[in-house]
Amino acid sequence: MKLLKIAAVCLLICSASMASAQDYYNVLKYGAKRDSSKLATAAIAKAIDAAARLGGGTIYFPAGKYLTGPIHLKSNITILLDAGAELHFSDNFDDYLPMVRSRWEGTDVMNFSPLFYGEYLENITITGRGTINGHGKKWWDYAEKEVKKSPGSKWQDEFKRLNKDVIAPDLPGWIELGFLRPPFIQFMNCKNLLIEGITICNSPFWTVNPEFCENVTVKGVTINNPISPNTDGINPESCKYVHISDCHISVGDDCITIKSGKDRAGRKMAIPAENYTITNCTMLSGHGGVVIGSEMSGGVKKIAISNCIFDGTDRGIRIKTARGRGGVVEDIRVDNIIMKNIGLQAIVLDMQYAKTKEEPVSERTPVFRNIHLSNITAQANAAGYLNGLAEMPIENVTFSNINIDAKTGFVIKEAKQVSFHEVHINTVSGPAIEAKSVKKLNIDGVIKDY
Repeated sequence: MKLLKIAAVCLLICSASMASAQDYYNVLKYGAKRDSSKLATAAIAKAIDAAARLGGGTIYFPAGKYLTGPIHLKSNITILLDAGAELHFSDNFDDYLPMVRSRWEGTDVMNFSPLFYGEYLENITITGRGTINGHGKKWWDYAEKEVKKSPGSKWQDEFKRLNKDVIAPDLPGWIELGFLRPPFIQFMNCKNLLIEGITICNSPFWTVNPEFCENVTVKGVTINNPISPNTDGINPESCKYVHISDCHISVGDDCITIKSGKDRAGRKMAIPAENYTITNCTMLSGHGGVVIGSEMSGGVKKIAISNCIFDGTDRGIRIKTARGRGGVVEDIRVDNIIMKNIGLQAIVLDMQYAKTKEEPVSERTPVFRNIHLSNITAQANAAGYLNGLAEMPIENVTFSNINIDAKTGFVIKEAKQVSFHEVHINTVSGPAIEAKSVKKLNIDGVIKDY
């Protein structure tokens, strides 16, 4: 009998511990104000610490408006924004100090803390029907306007101090434009990351930017950024096993971009972006619908893009690089895409994104190969542009079951083994396909209408 009582007590203690570990940690109980009358940064950190001490838990934001600085997460933490909850991030630059390890356009730097941030974590979730607002306008204005009036600042001085070995070789020209804005959501070297259901707006810089992460899922997310500098939507960089689905994106730069580091810094890390699936997404305003590069020095491979609609982007599918990047883009499949109101080209594969002179093949030479596009309906200004390098032509590209209405057709330069199968191109003027320095061009069932 005594043993049964002891066992029962132990069971109750274990059950209580398990329940505590799974509790919701309401930020109001830790001092946050739902009327945004007080900065909630410390209160949110206390809630995260309390959950982490018991192995993890859910940080709960009930309906209301919260004002906060950066939120640094820990393993096994879920951020839950209930319907009606708005998380407003401060636009006071000092709130994002001290600077932390970060990455900016493919280069490792010490920089302002991202708004959501974490390193070497597991099992991180940001979810709910609430909204997170980055209040990026002050960041955009400073980067584009204020720095021209007063080029020096305490933030720029601190950035220079912390990045002496980075600025000259890897960020030439950028620092003269001012300090570097932080990404909105940046997790580095993390596993099992889920971002689901939330609405994100007004990012200071790139919006969802996991770096060197494994098993990343972004699902049912809405991203709205106005016309603004570098406010890409979803930029998974040098990640493995990425799943992006059911998202609605309208931004100031590219909607979804796959990257893997830039030039020397990217080749030094040499971690590819690989095994990505992108499906069931809509993209509105943006420079490109789905883009690879131009920071792709670590390589990009095994990418599947399907069942998406682009309506109003400047370009549809765009793969871009330049001499000096290095890296290989290969095994890309694009299928079942509808494009409307595309301002420039529907499809772009450009290896001369930055104009440079021909040079001997080396680690600086990028490679595009094994890229296959099928079942695409598009309405664009131009059908497509393929532009390889004389020393490294684009290789093995196929277009199958494509129907494009455009003012002009495809222009192809410096490529080999390019095939068109059952492609219908309606152009206002010029040929359906204009090819120069192309080897093994296969045209089968191409129809051109005026």
